[in-house]
Amino acid sequence: MSAPQPSTPPSPAPAGVWPMYRAMVGIGLLCGLAIVTVFELTRPVIARNKAEALERAIFQVLPEARTSATFHLNDGRFEAGDGDGERLYAGYGDDGRLVGLALEARGMGYQDTVRLLYGYAPARDAVVGMWVLDSKETPGLGDKITSDEAFQRNFERLDVSLSADLSAVVHPIEVVKPGQKTEPWQIDGITGATISSVAVGNMLRQSTAYWIPRVRPHLDDFEQPEVETADEESENNDG
Repeated sequence: MSAPQPSTPPSPAPAGVWPMYRAMVGIGLLCGLAIVTVFELTRPVIARNKAEALERAIFQVLPEARTSATFHLNDGRFEAGDGDGERLYAGYGDDGRLVGLALEARGMGYQDTVRLLYGYAPARDAVVGMWVLDSKETPGLGDKITSDEAFQRNFERLDVSLSADLSAVVHPIEVVKPGQKTEPWQIDGITGATISSVAVGNMLRQSTAYWIPRVRPHLDDFEQPEVETADEESENNDG
C-alpha cells in the first residue's frame, strides 16, 4: 500500500492582483462620489429650468394671462400653493381677474409617455391652448404634435361645455381624420402621425372629463386675492 501523498498548499495569488483590486475599488468610489456631487450641484439648476419652462408653457396655453399662481386639490377644494395634492395653475389678466386654468395631461404616445399642458377658459367653455411639456416621439412624424400649425389650431377653441348640472362634459373630445372636423369638440388628426395625434386627443378627453367638472363649480377658489398696498395698510392701522 502506497504512502499518502502530502497535500499541495494553495498557490498564493499573483502579487499584482490586490493592488489592482484596490485601485479598481478606489476608482469606483471616486466615480460614484463625482456623480453624486455633480447631481447635487446641478439639481437646483435643473429644477429652476423646469420651473421656467412650465411658466412659459402656462402663458402659451393661456394667451390672455399675465400672471399665474399654483393651486392644489385638497379634499375637494382648491388651495393656493404646491401642497400634496394634484397641481394646476391659474392665469390672471392685467386686471387680476381669472382668465383660465392650465391643466396637465399625460399618456402613451407612439414611443413613450407624452406630457402636455392645456389651457381651459371657463368664460368660453373651451380649451384655448395646448403645449407639449415632454415627448420622445419620432422626429419628423410623431413630433408633429408640437410643430404642425394646422394641428395646433385645433386648440384655439376646443369645446368642453358641461351639462346643465356641471357634472360632465357634454361632448367628449374626439379625433377625426385630417380635414373631416365638423364639430367644435373634434380634433383634426395629422397625416403620417395618426398614433401621436390620437394619443393627444385621448389624453385631453380623459383629462377634461376629470378636471372640468371639478374646477367649474369652484372658480371662486381661484380668484386672485387683492394685495393691500402700503398706503391702504397704513390707513387701516390708523383707523
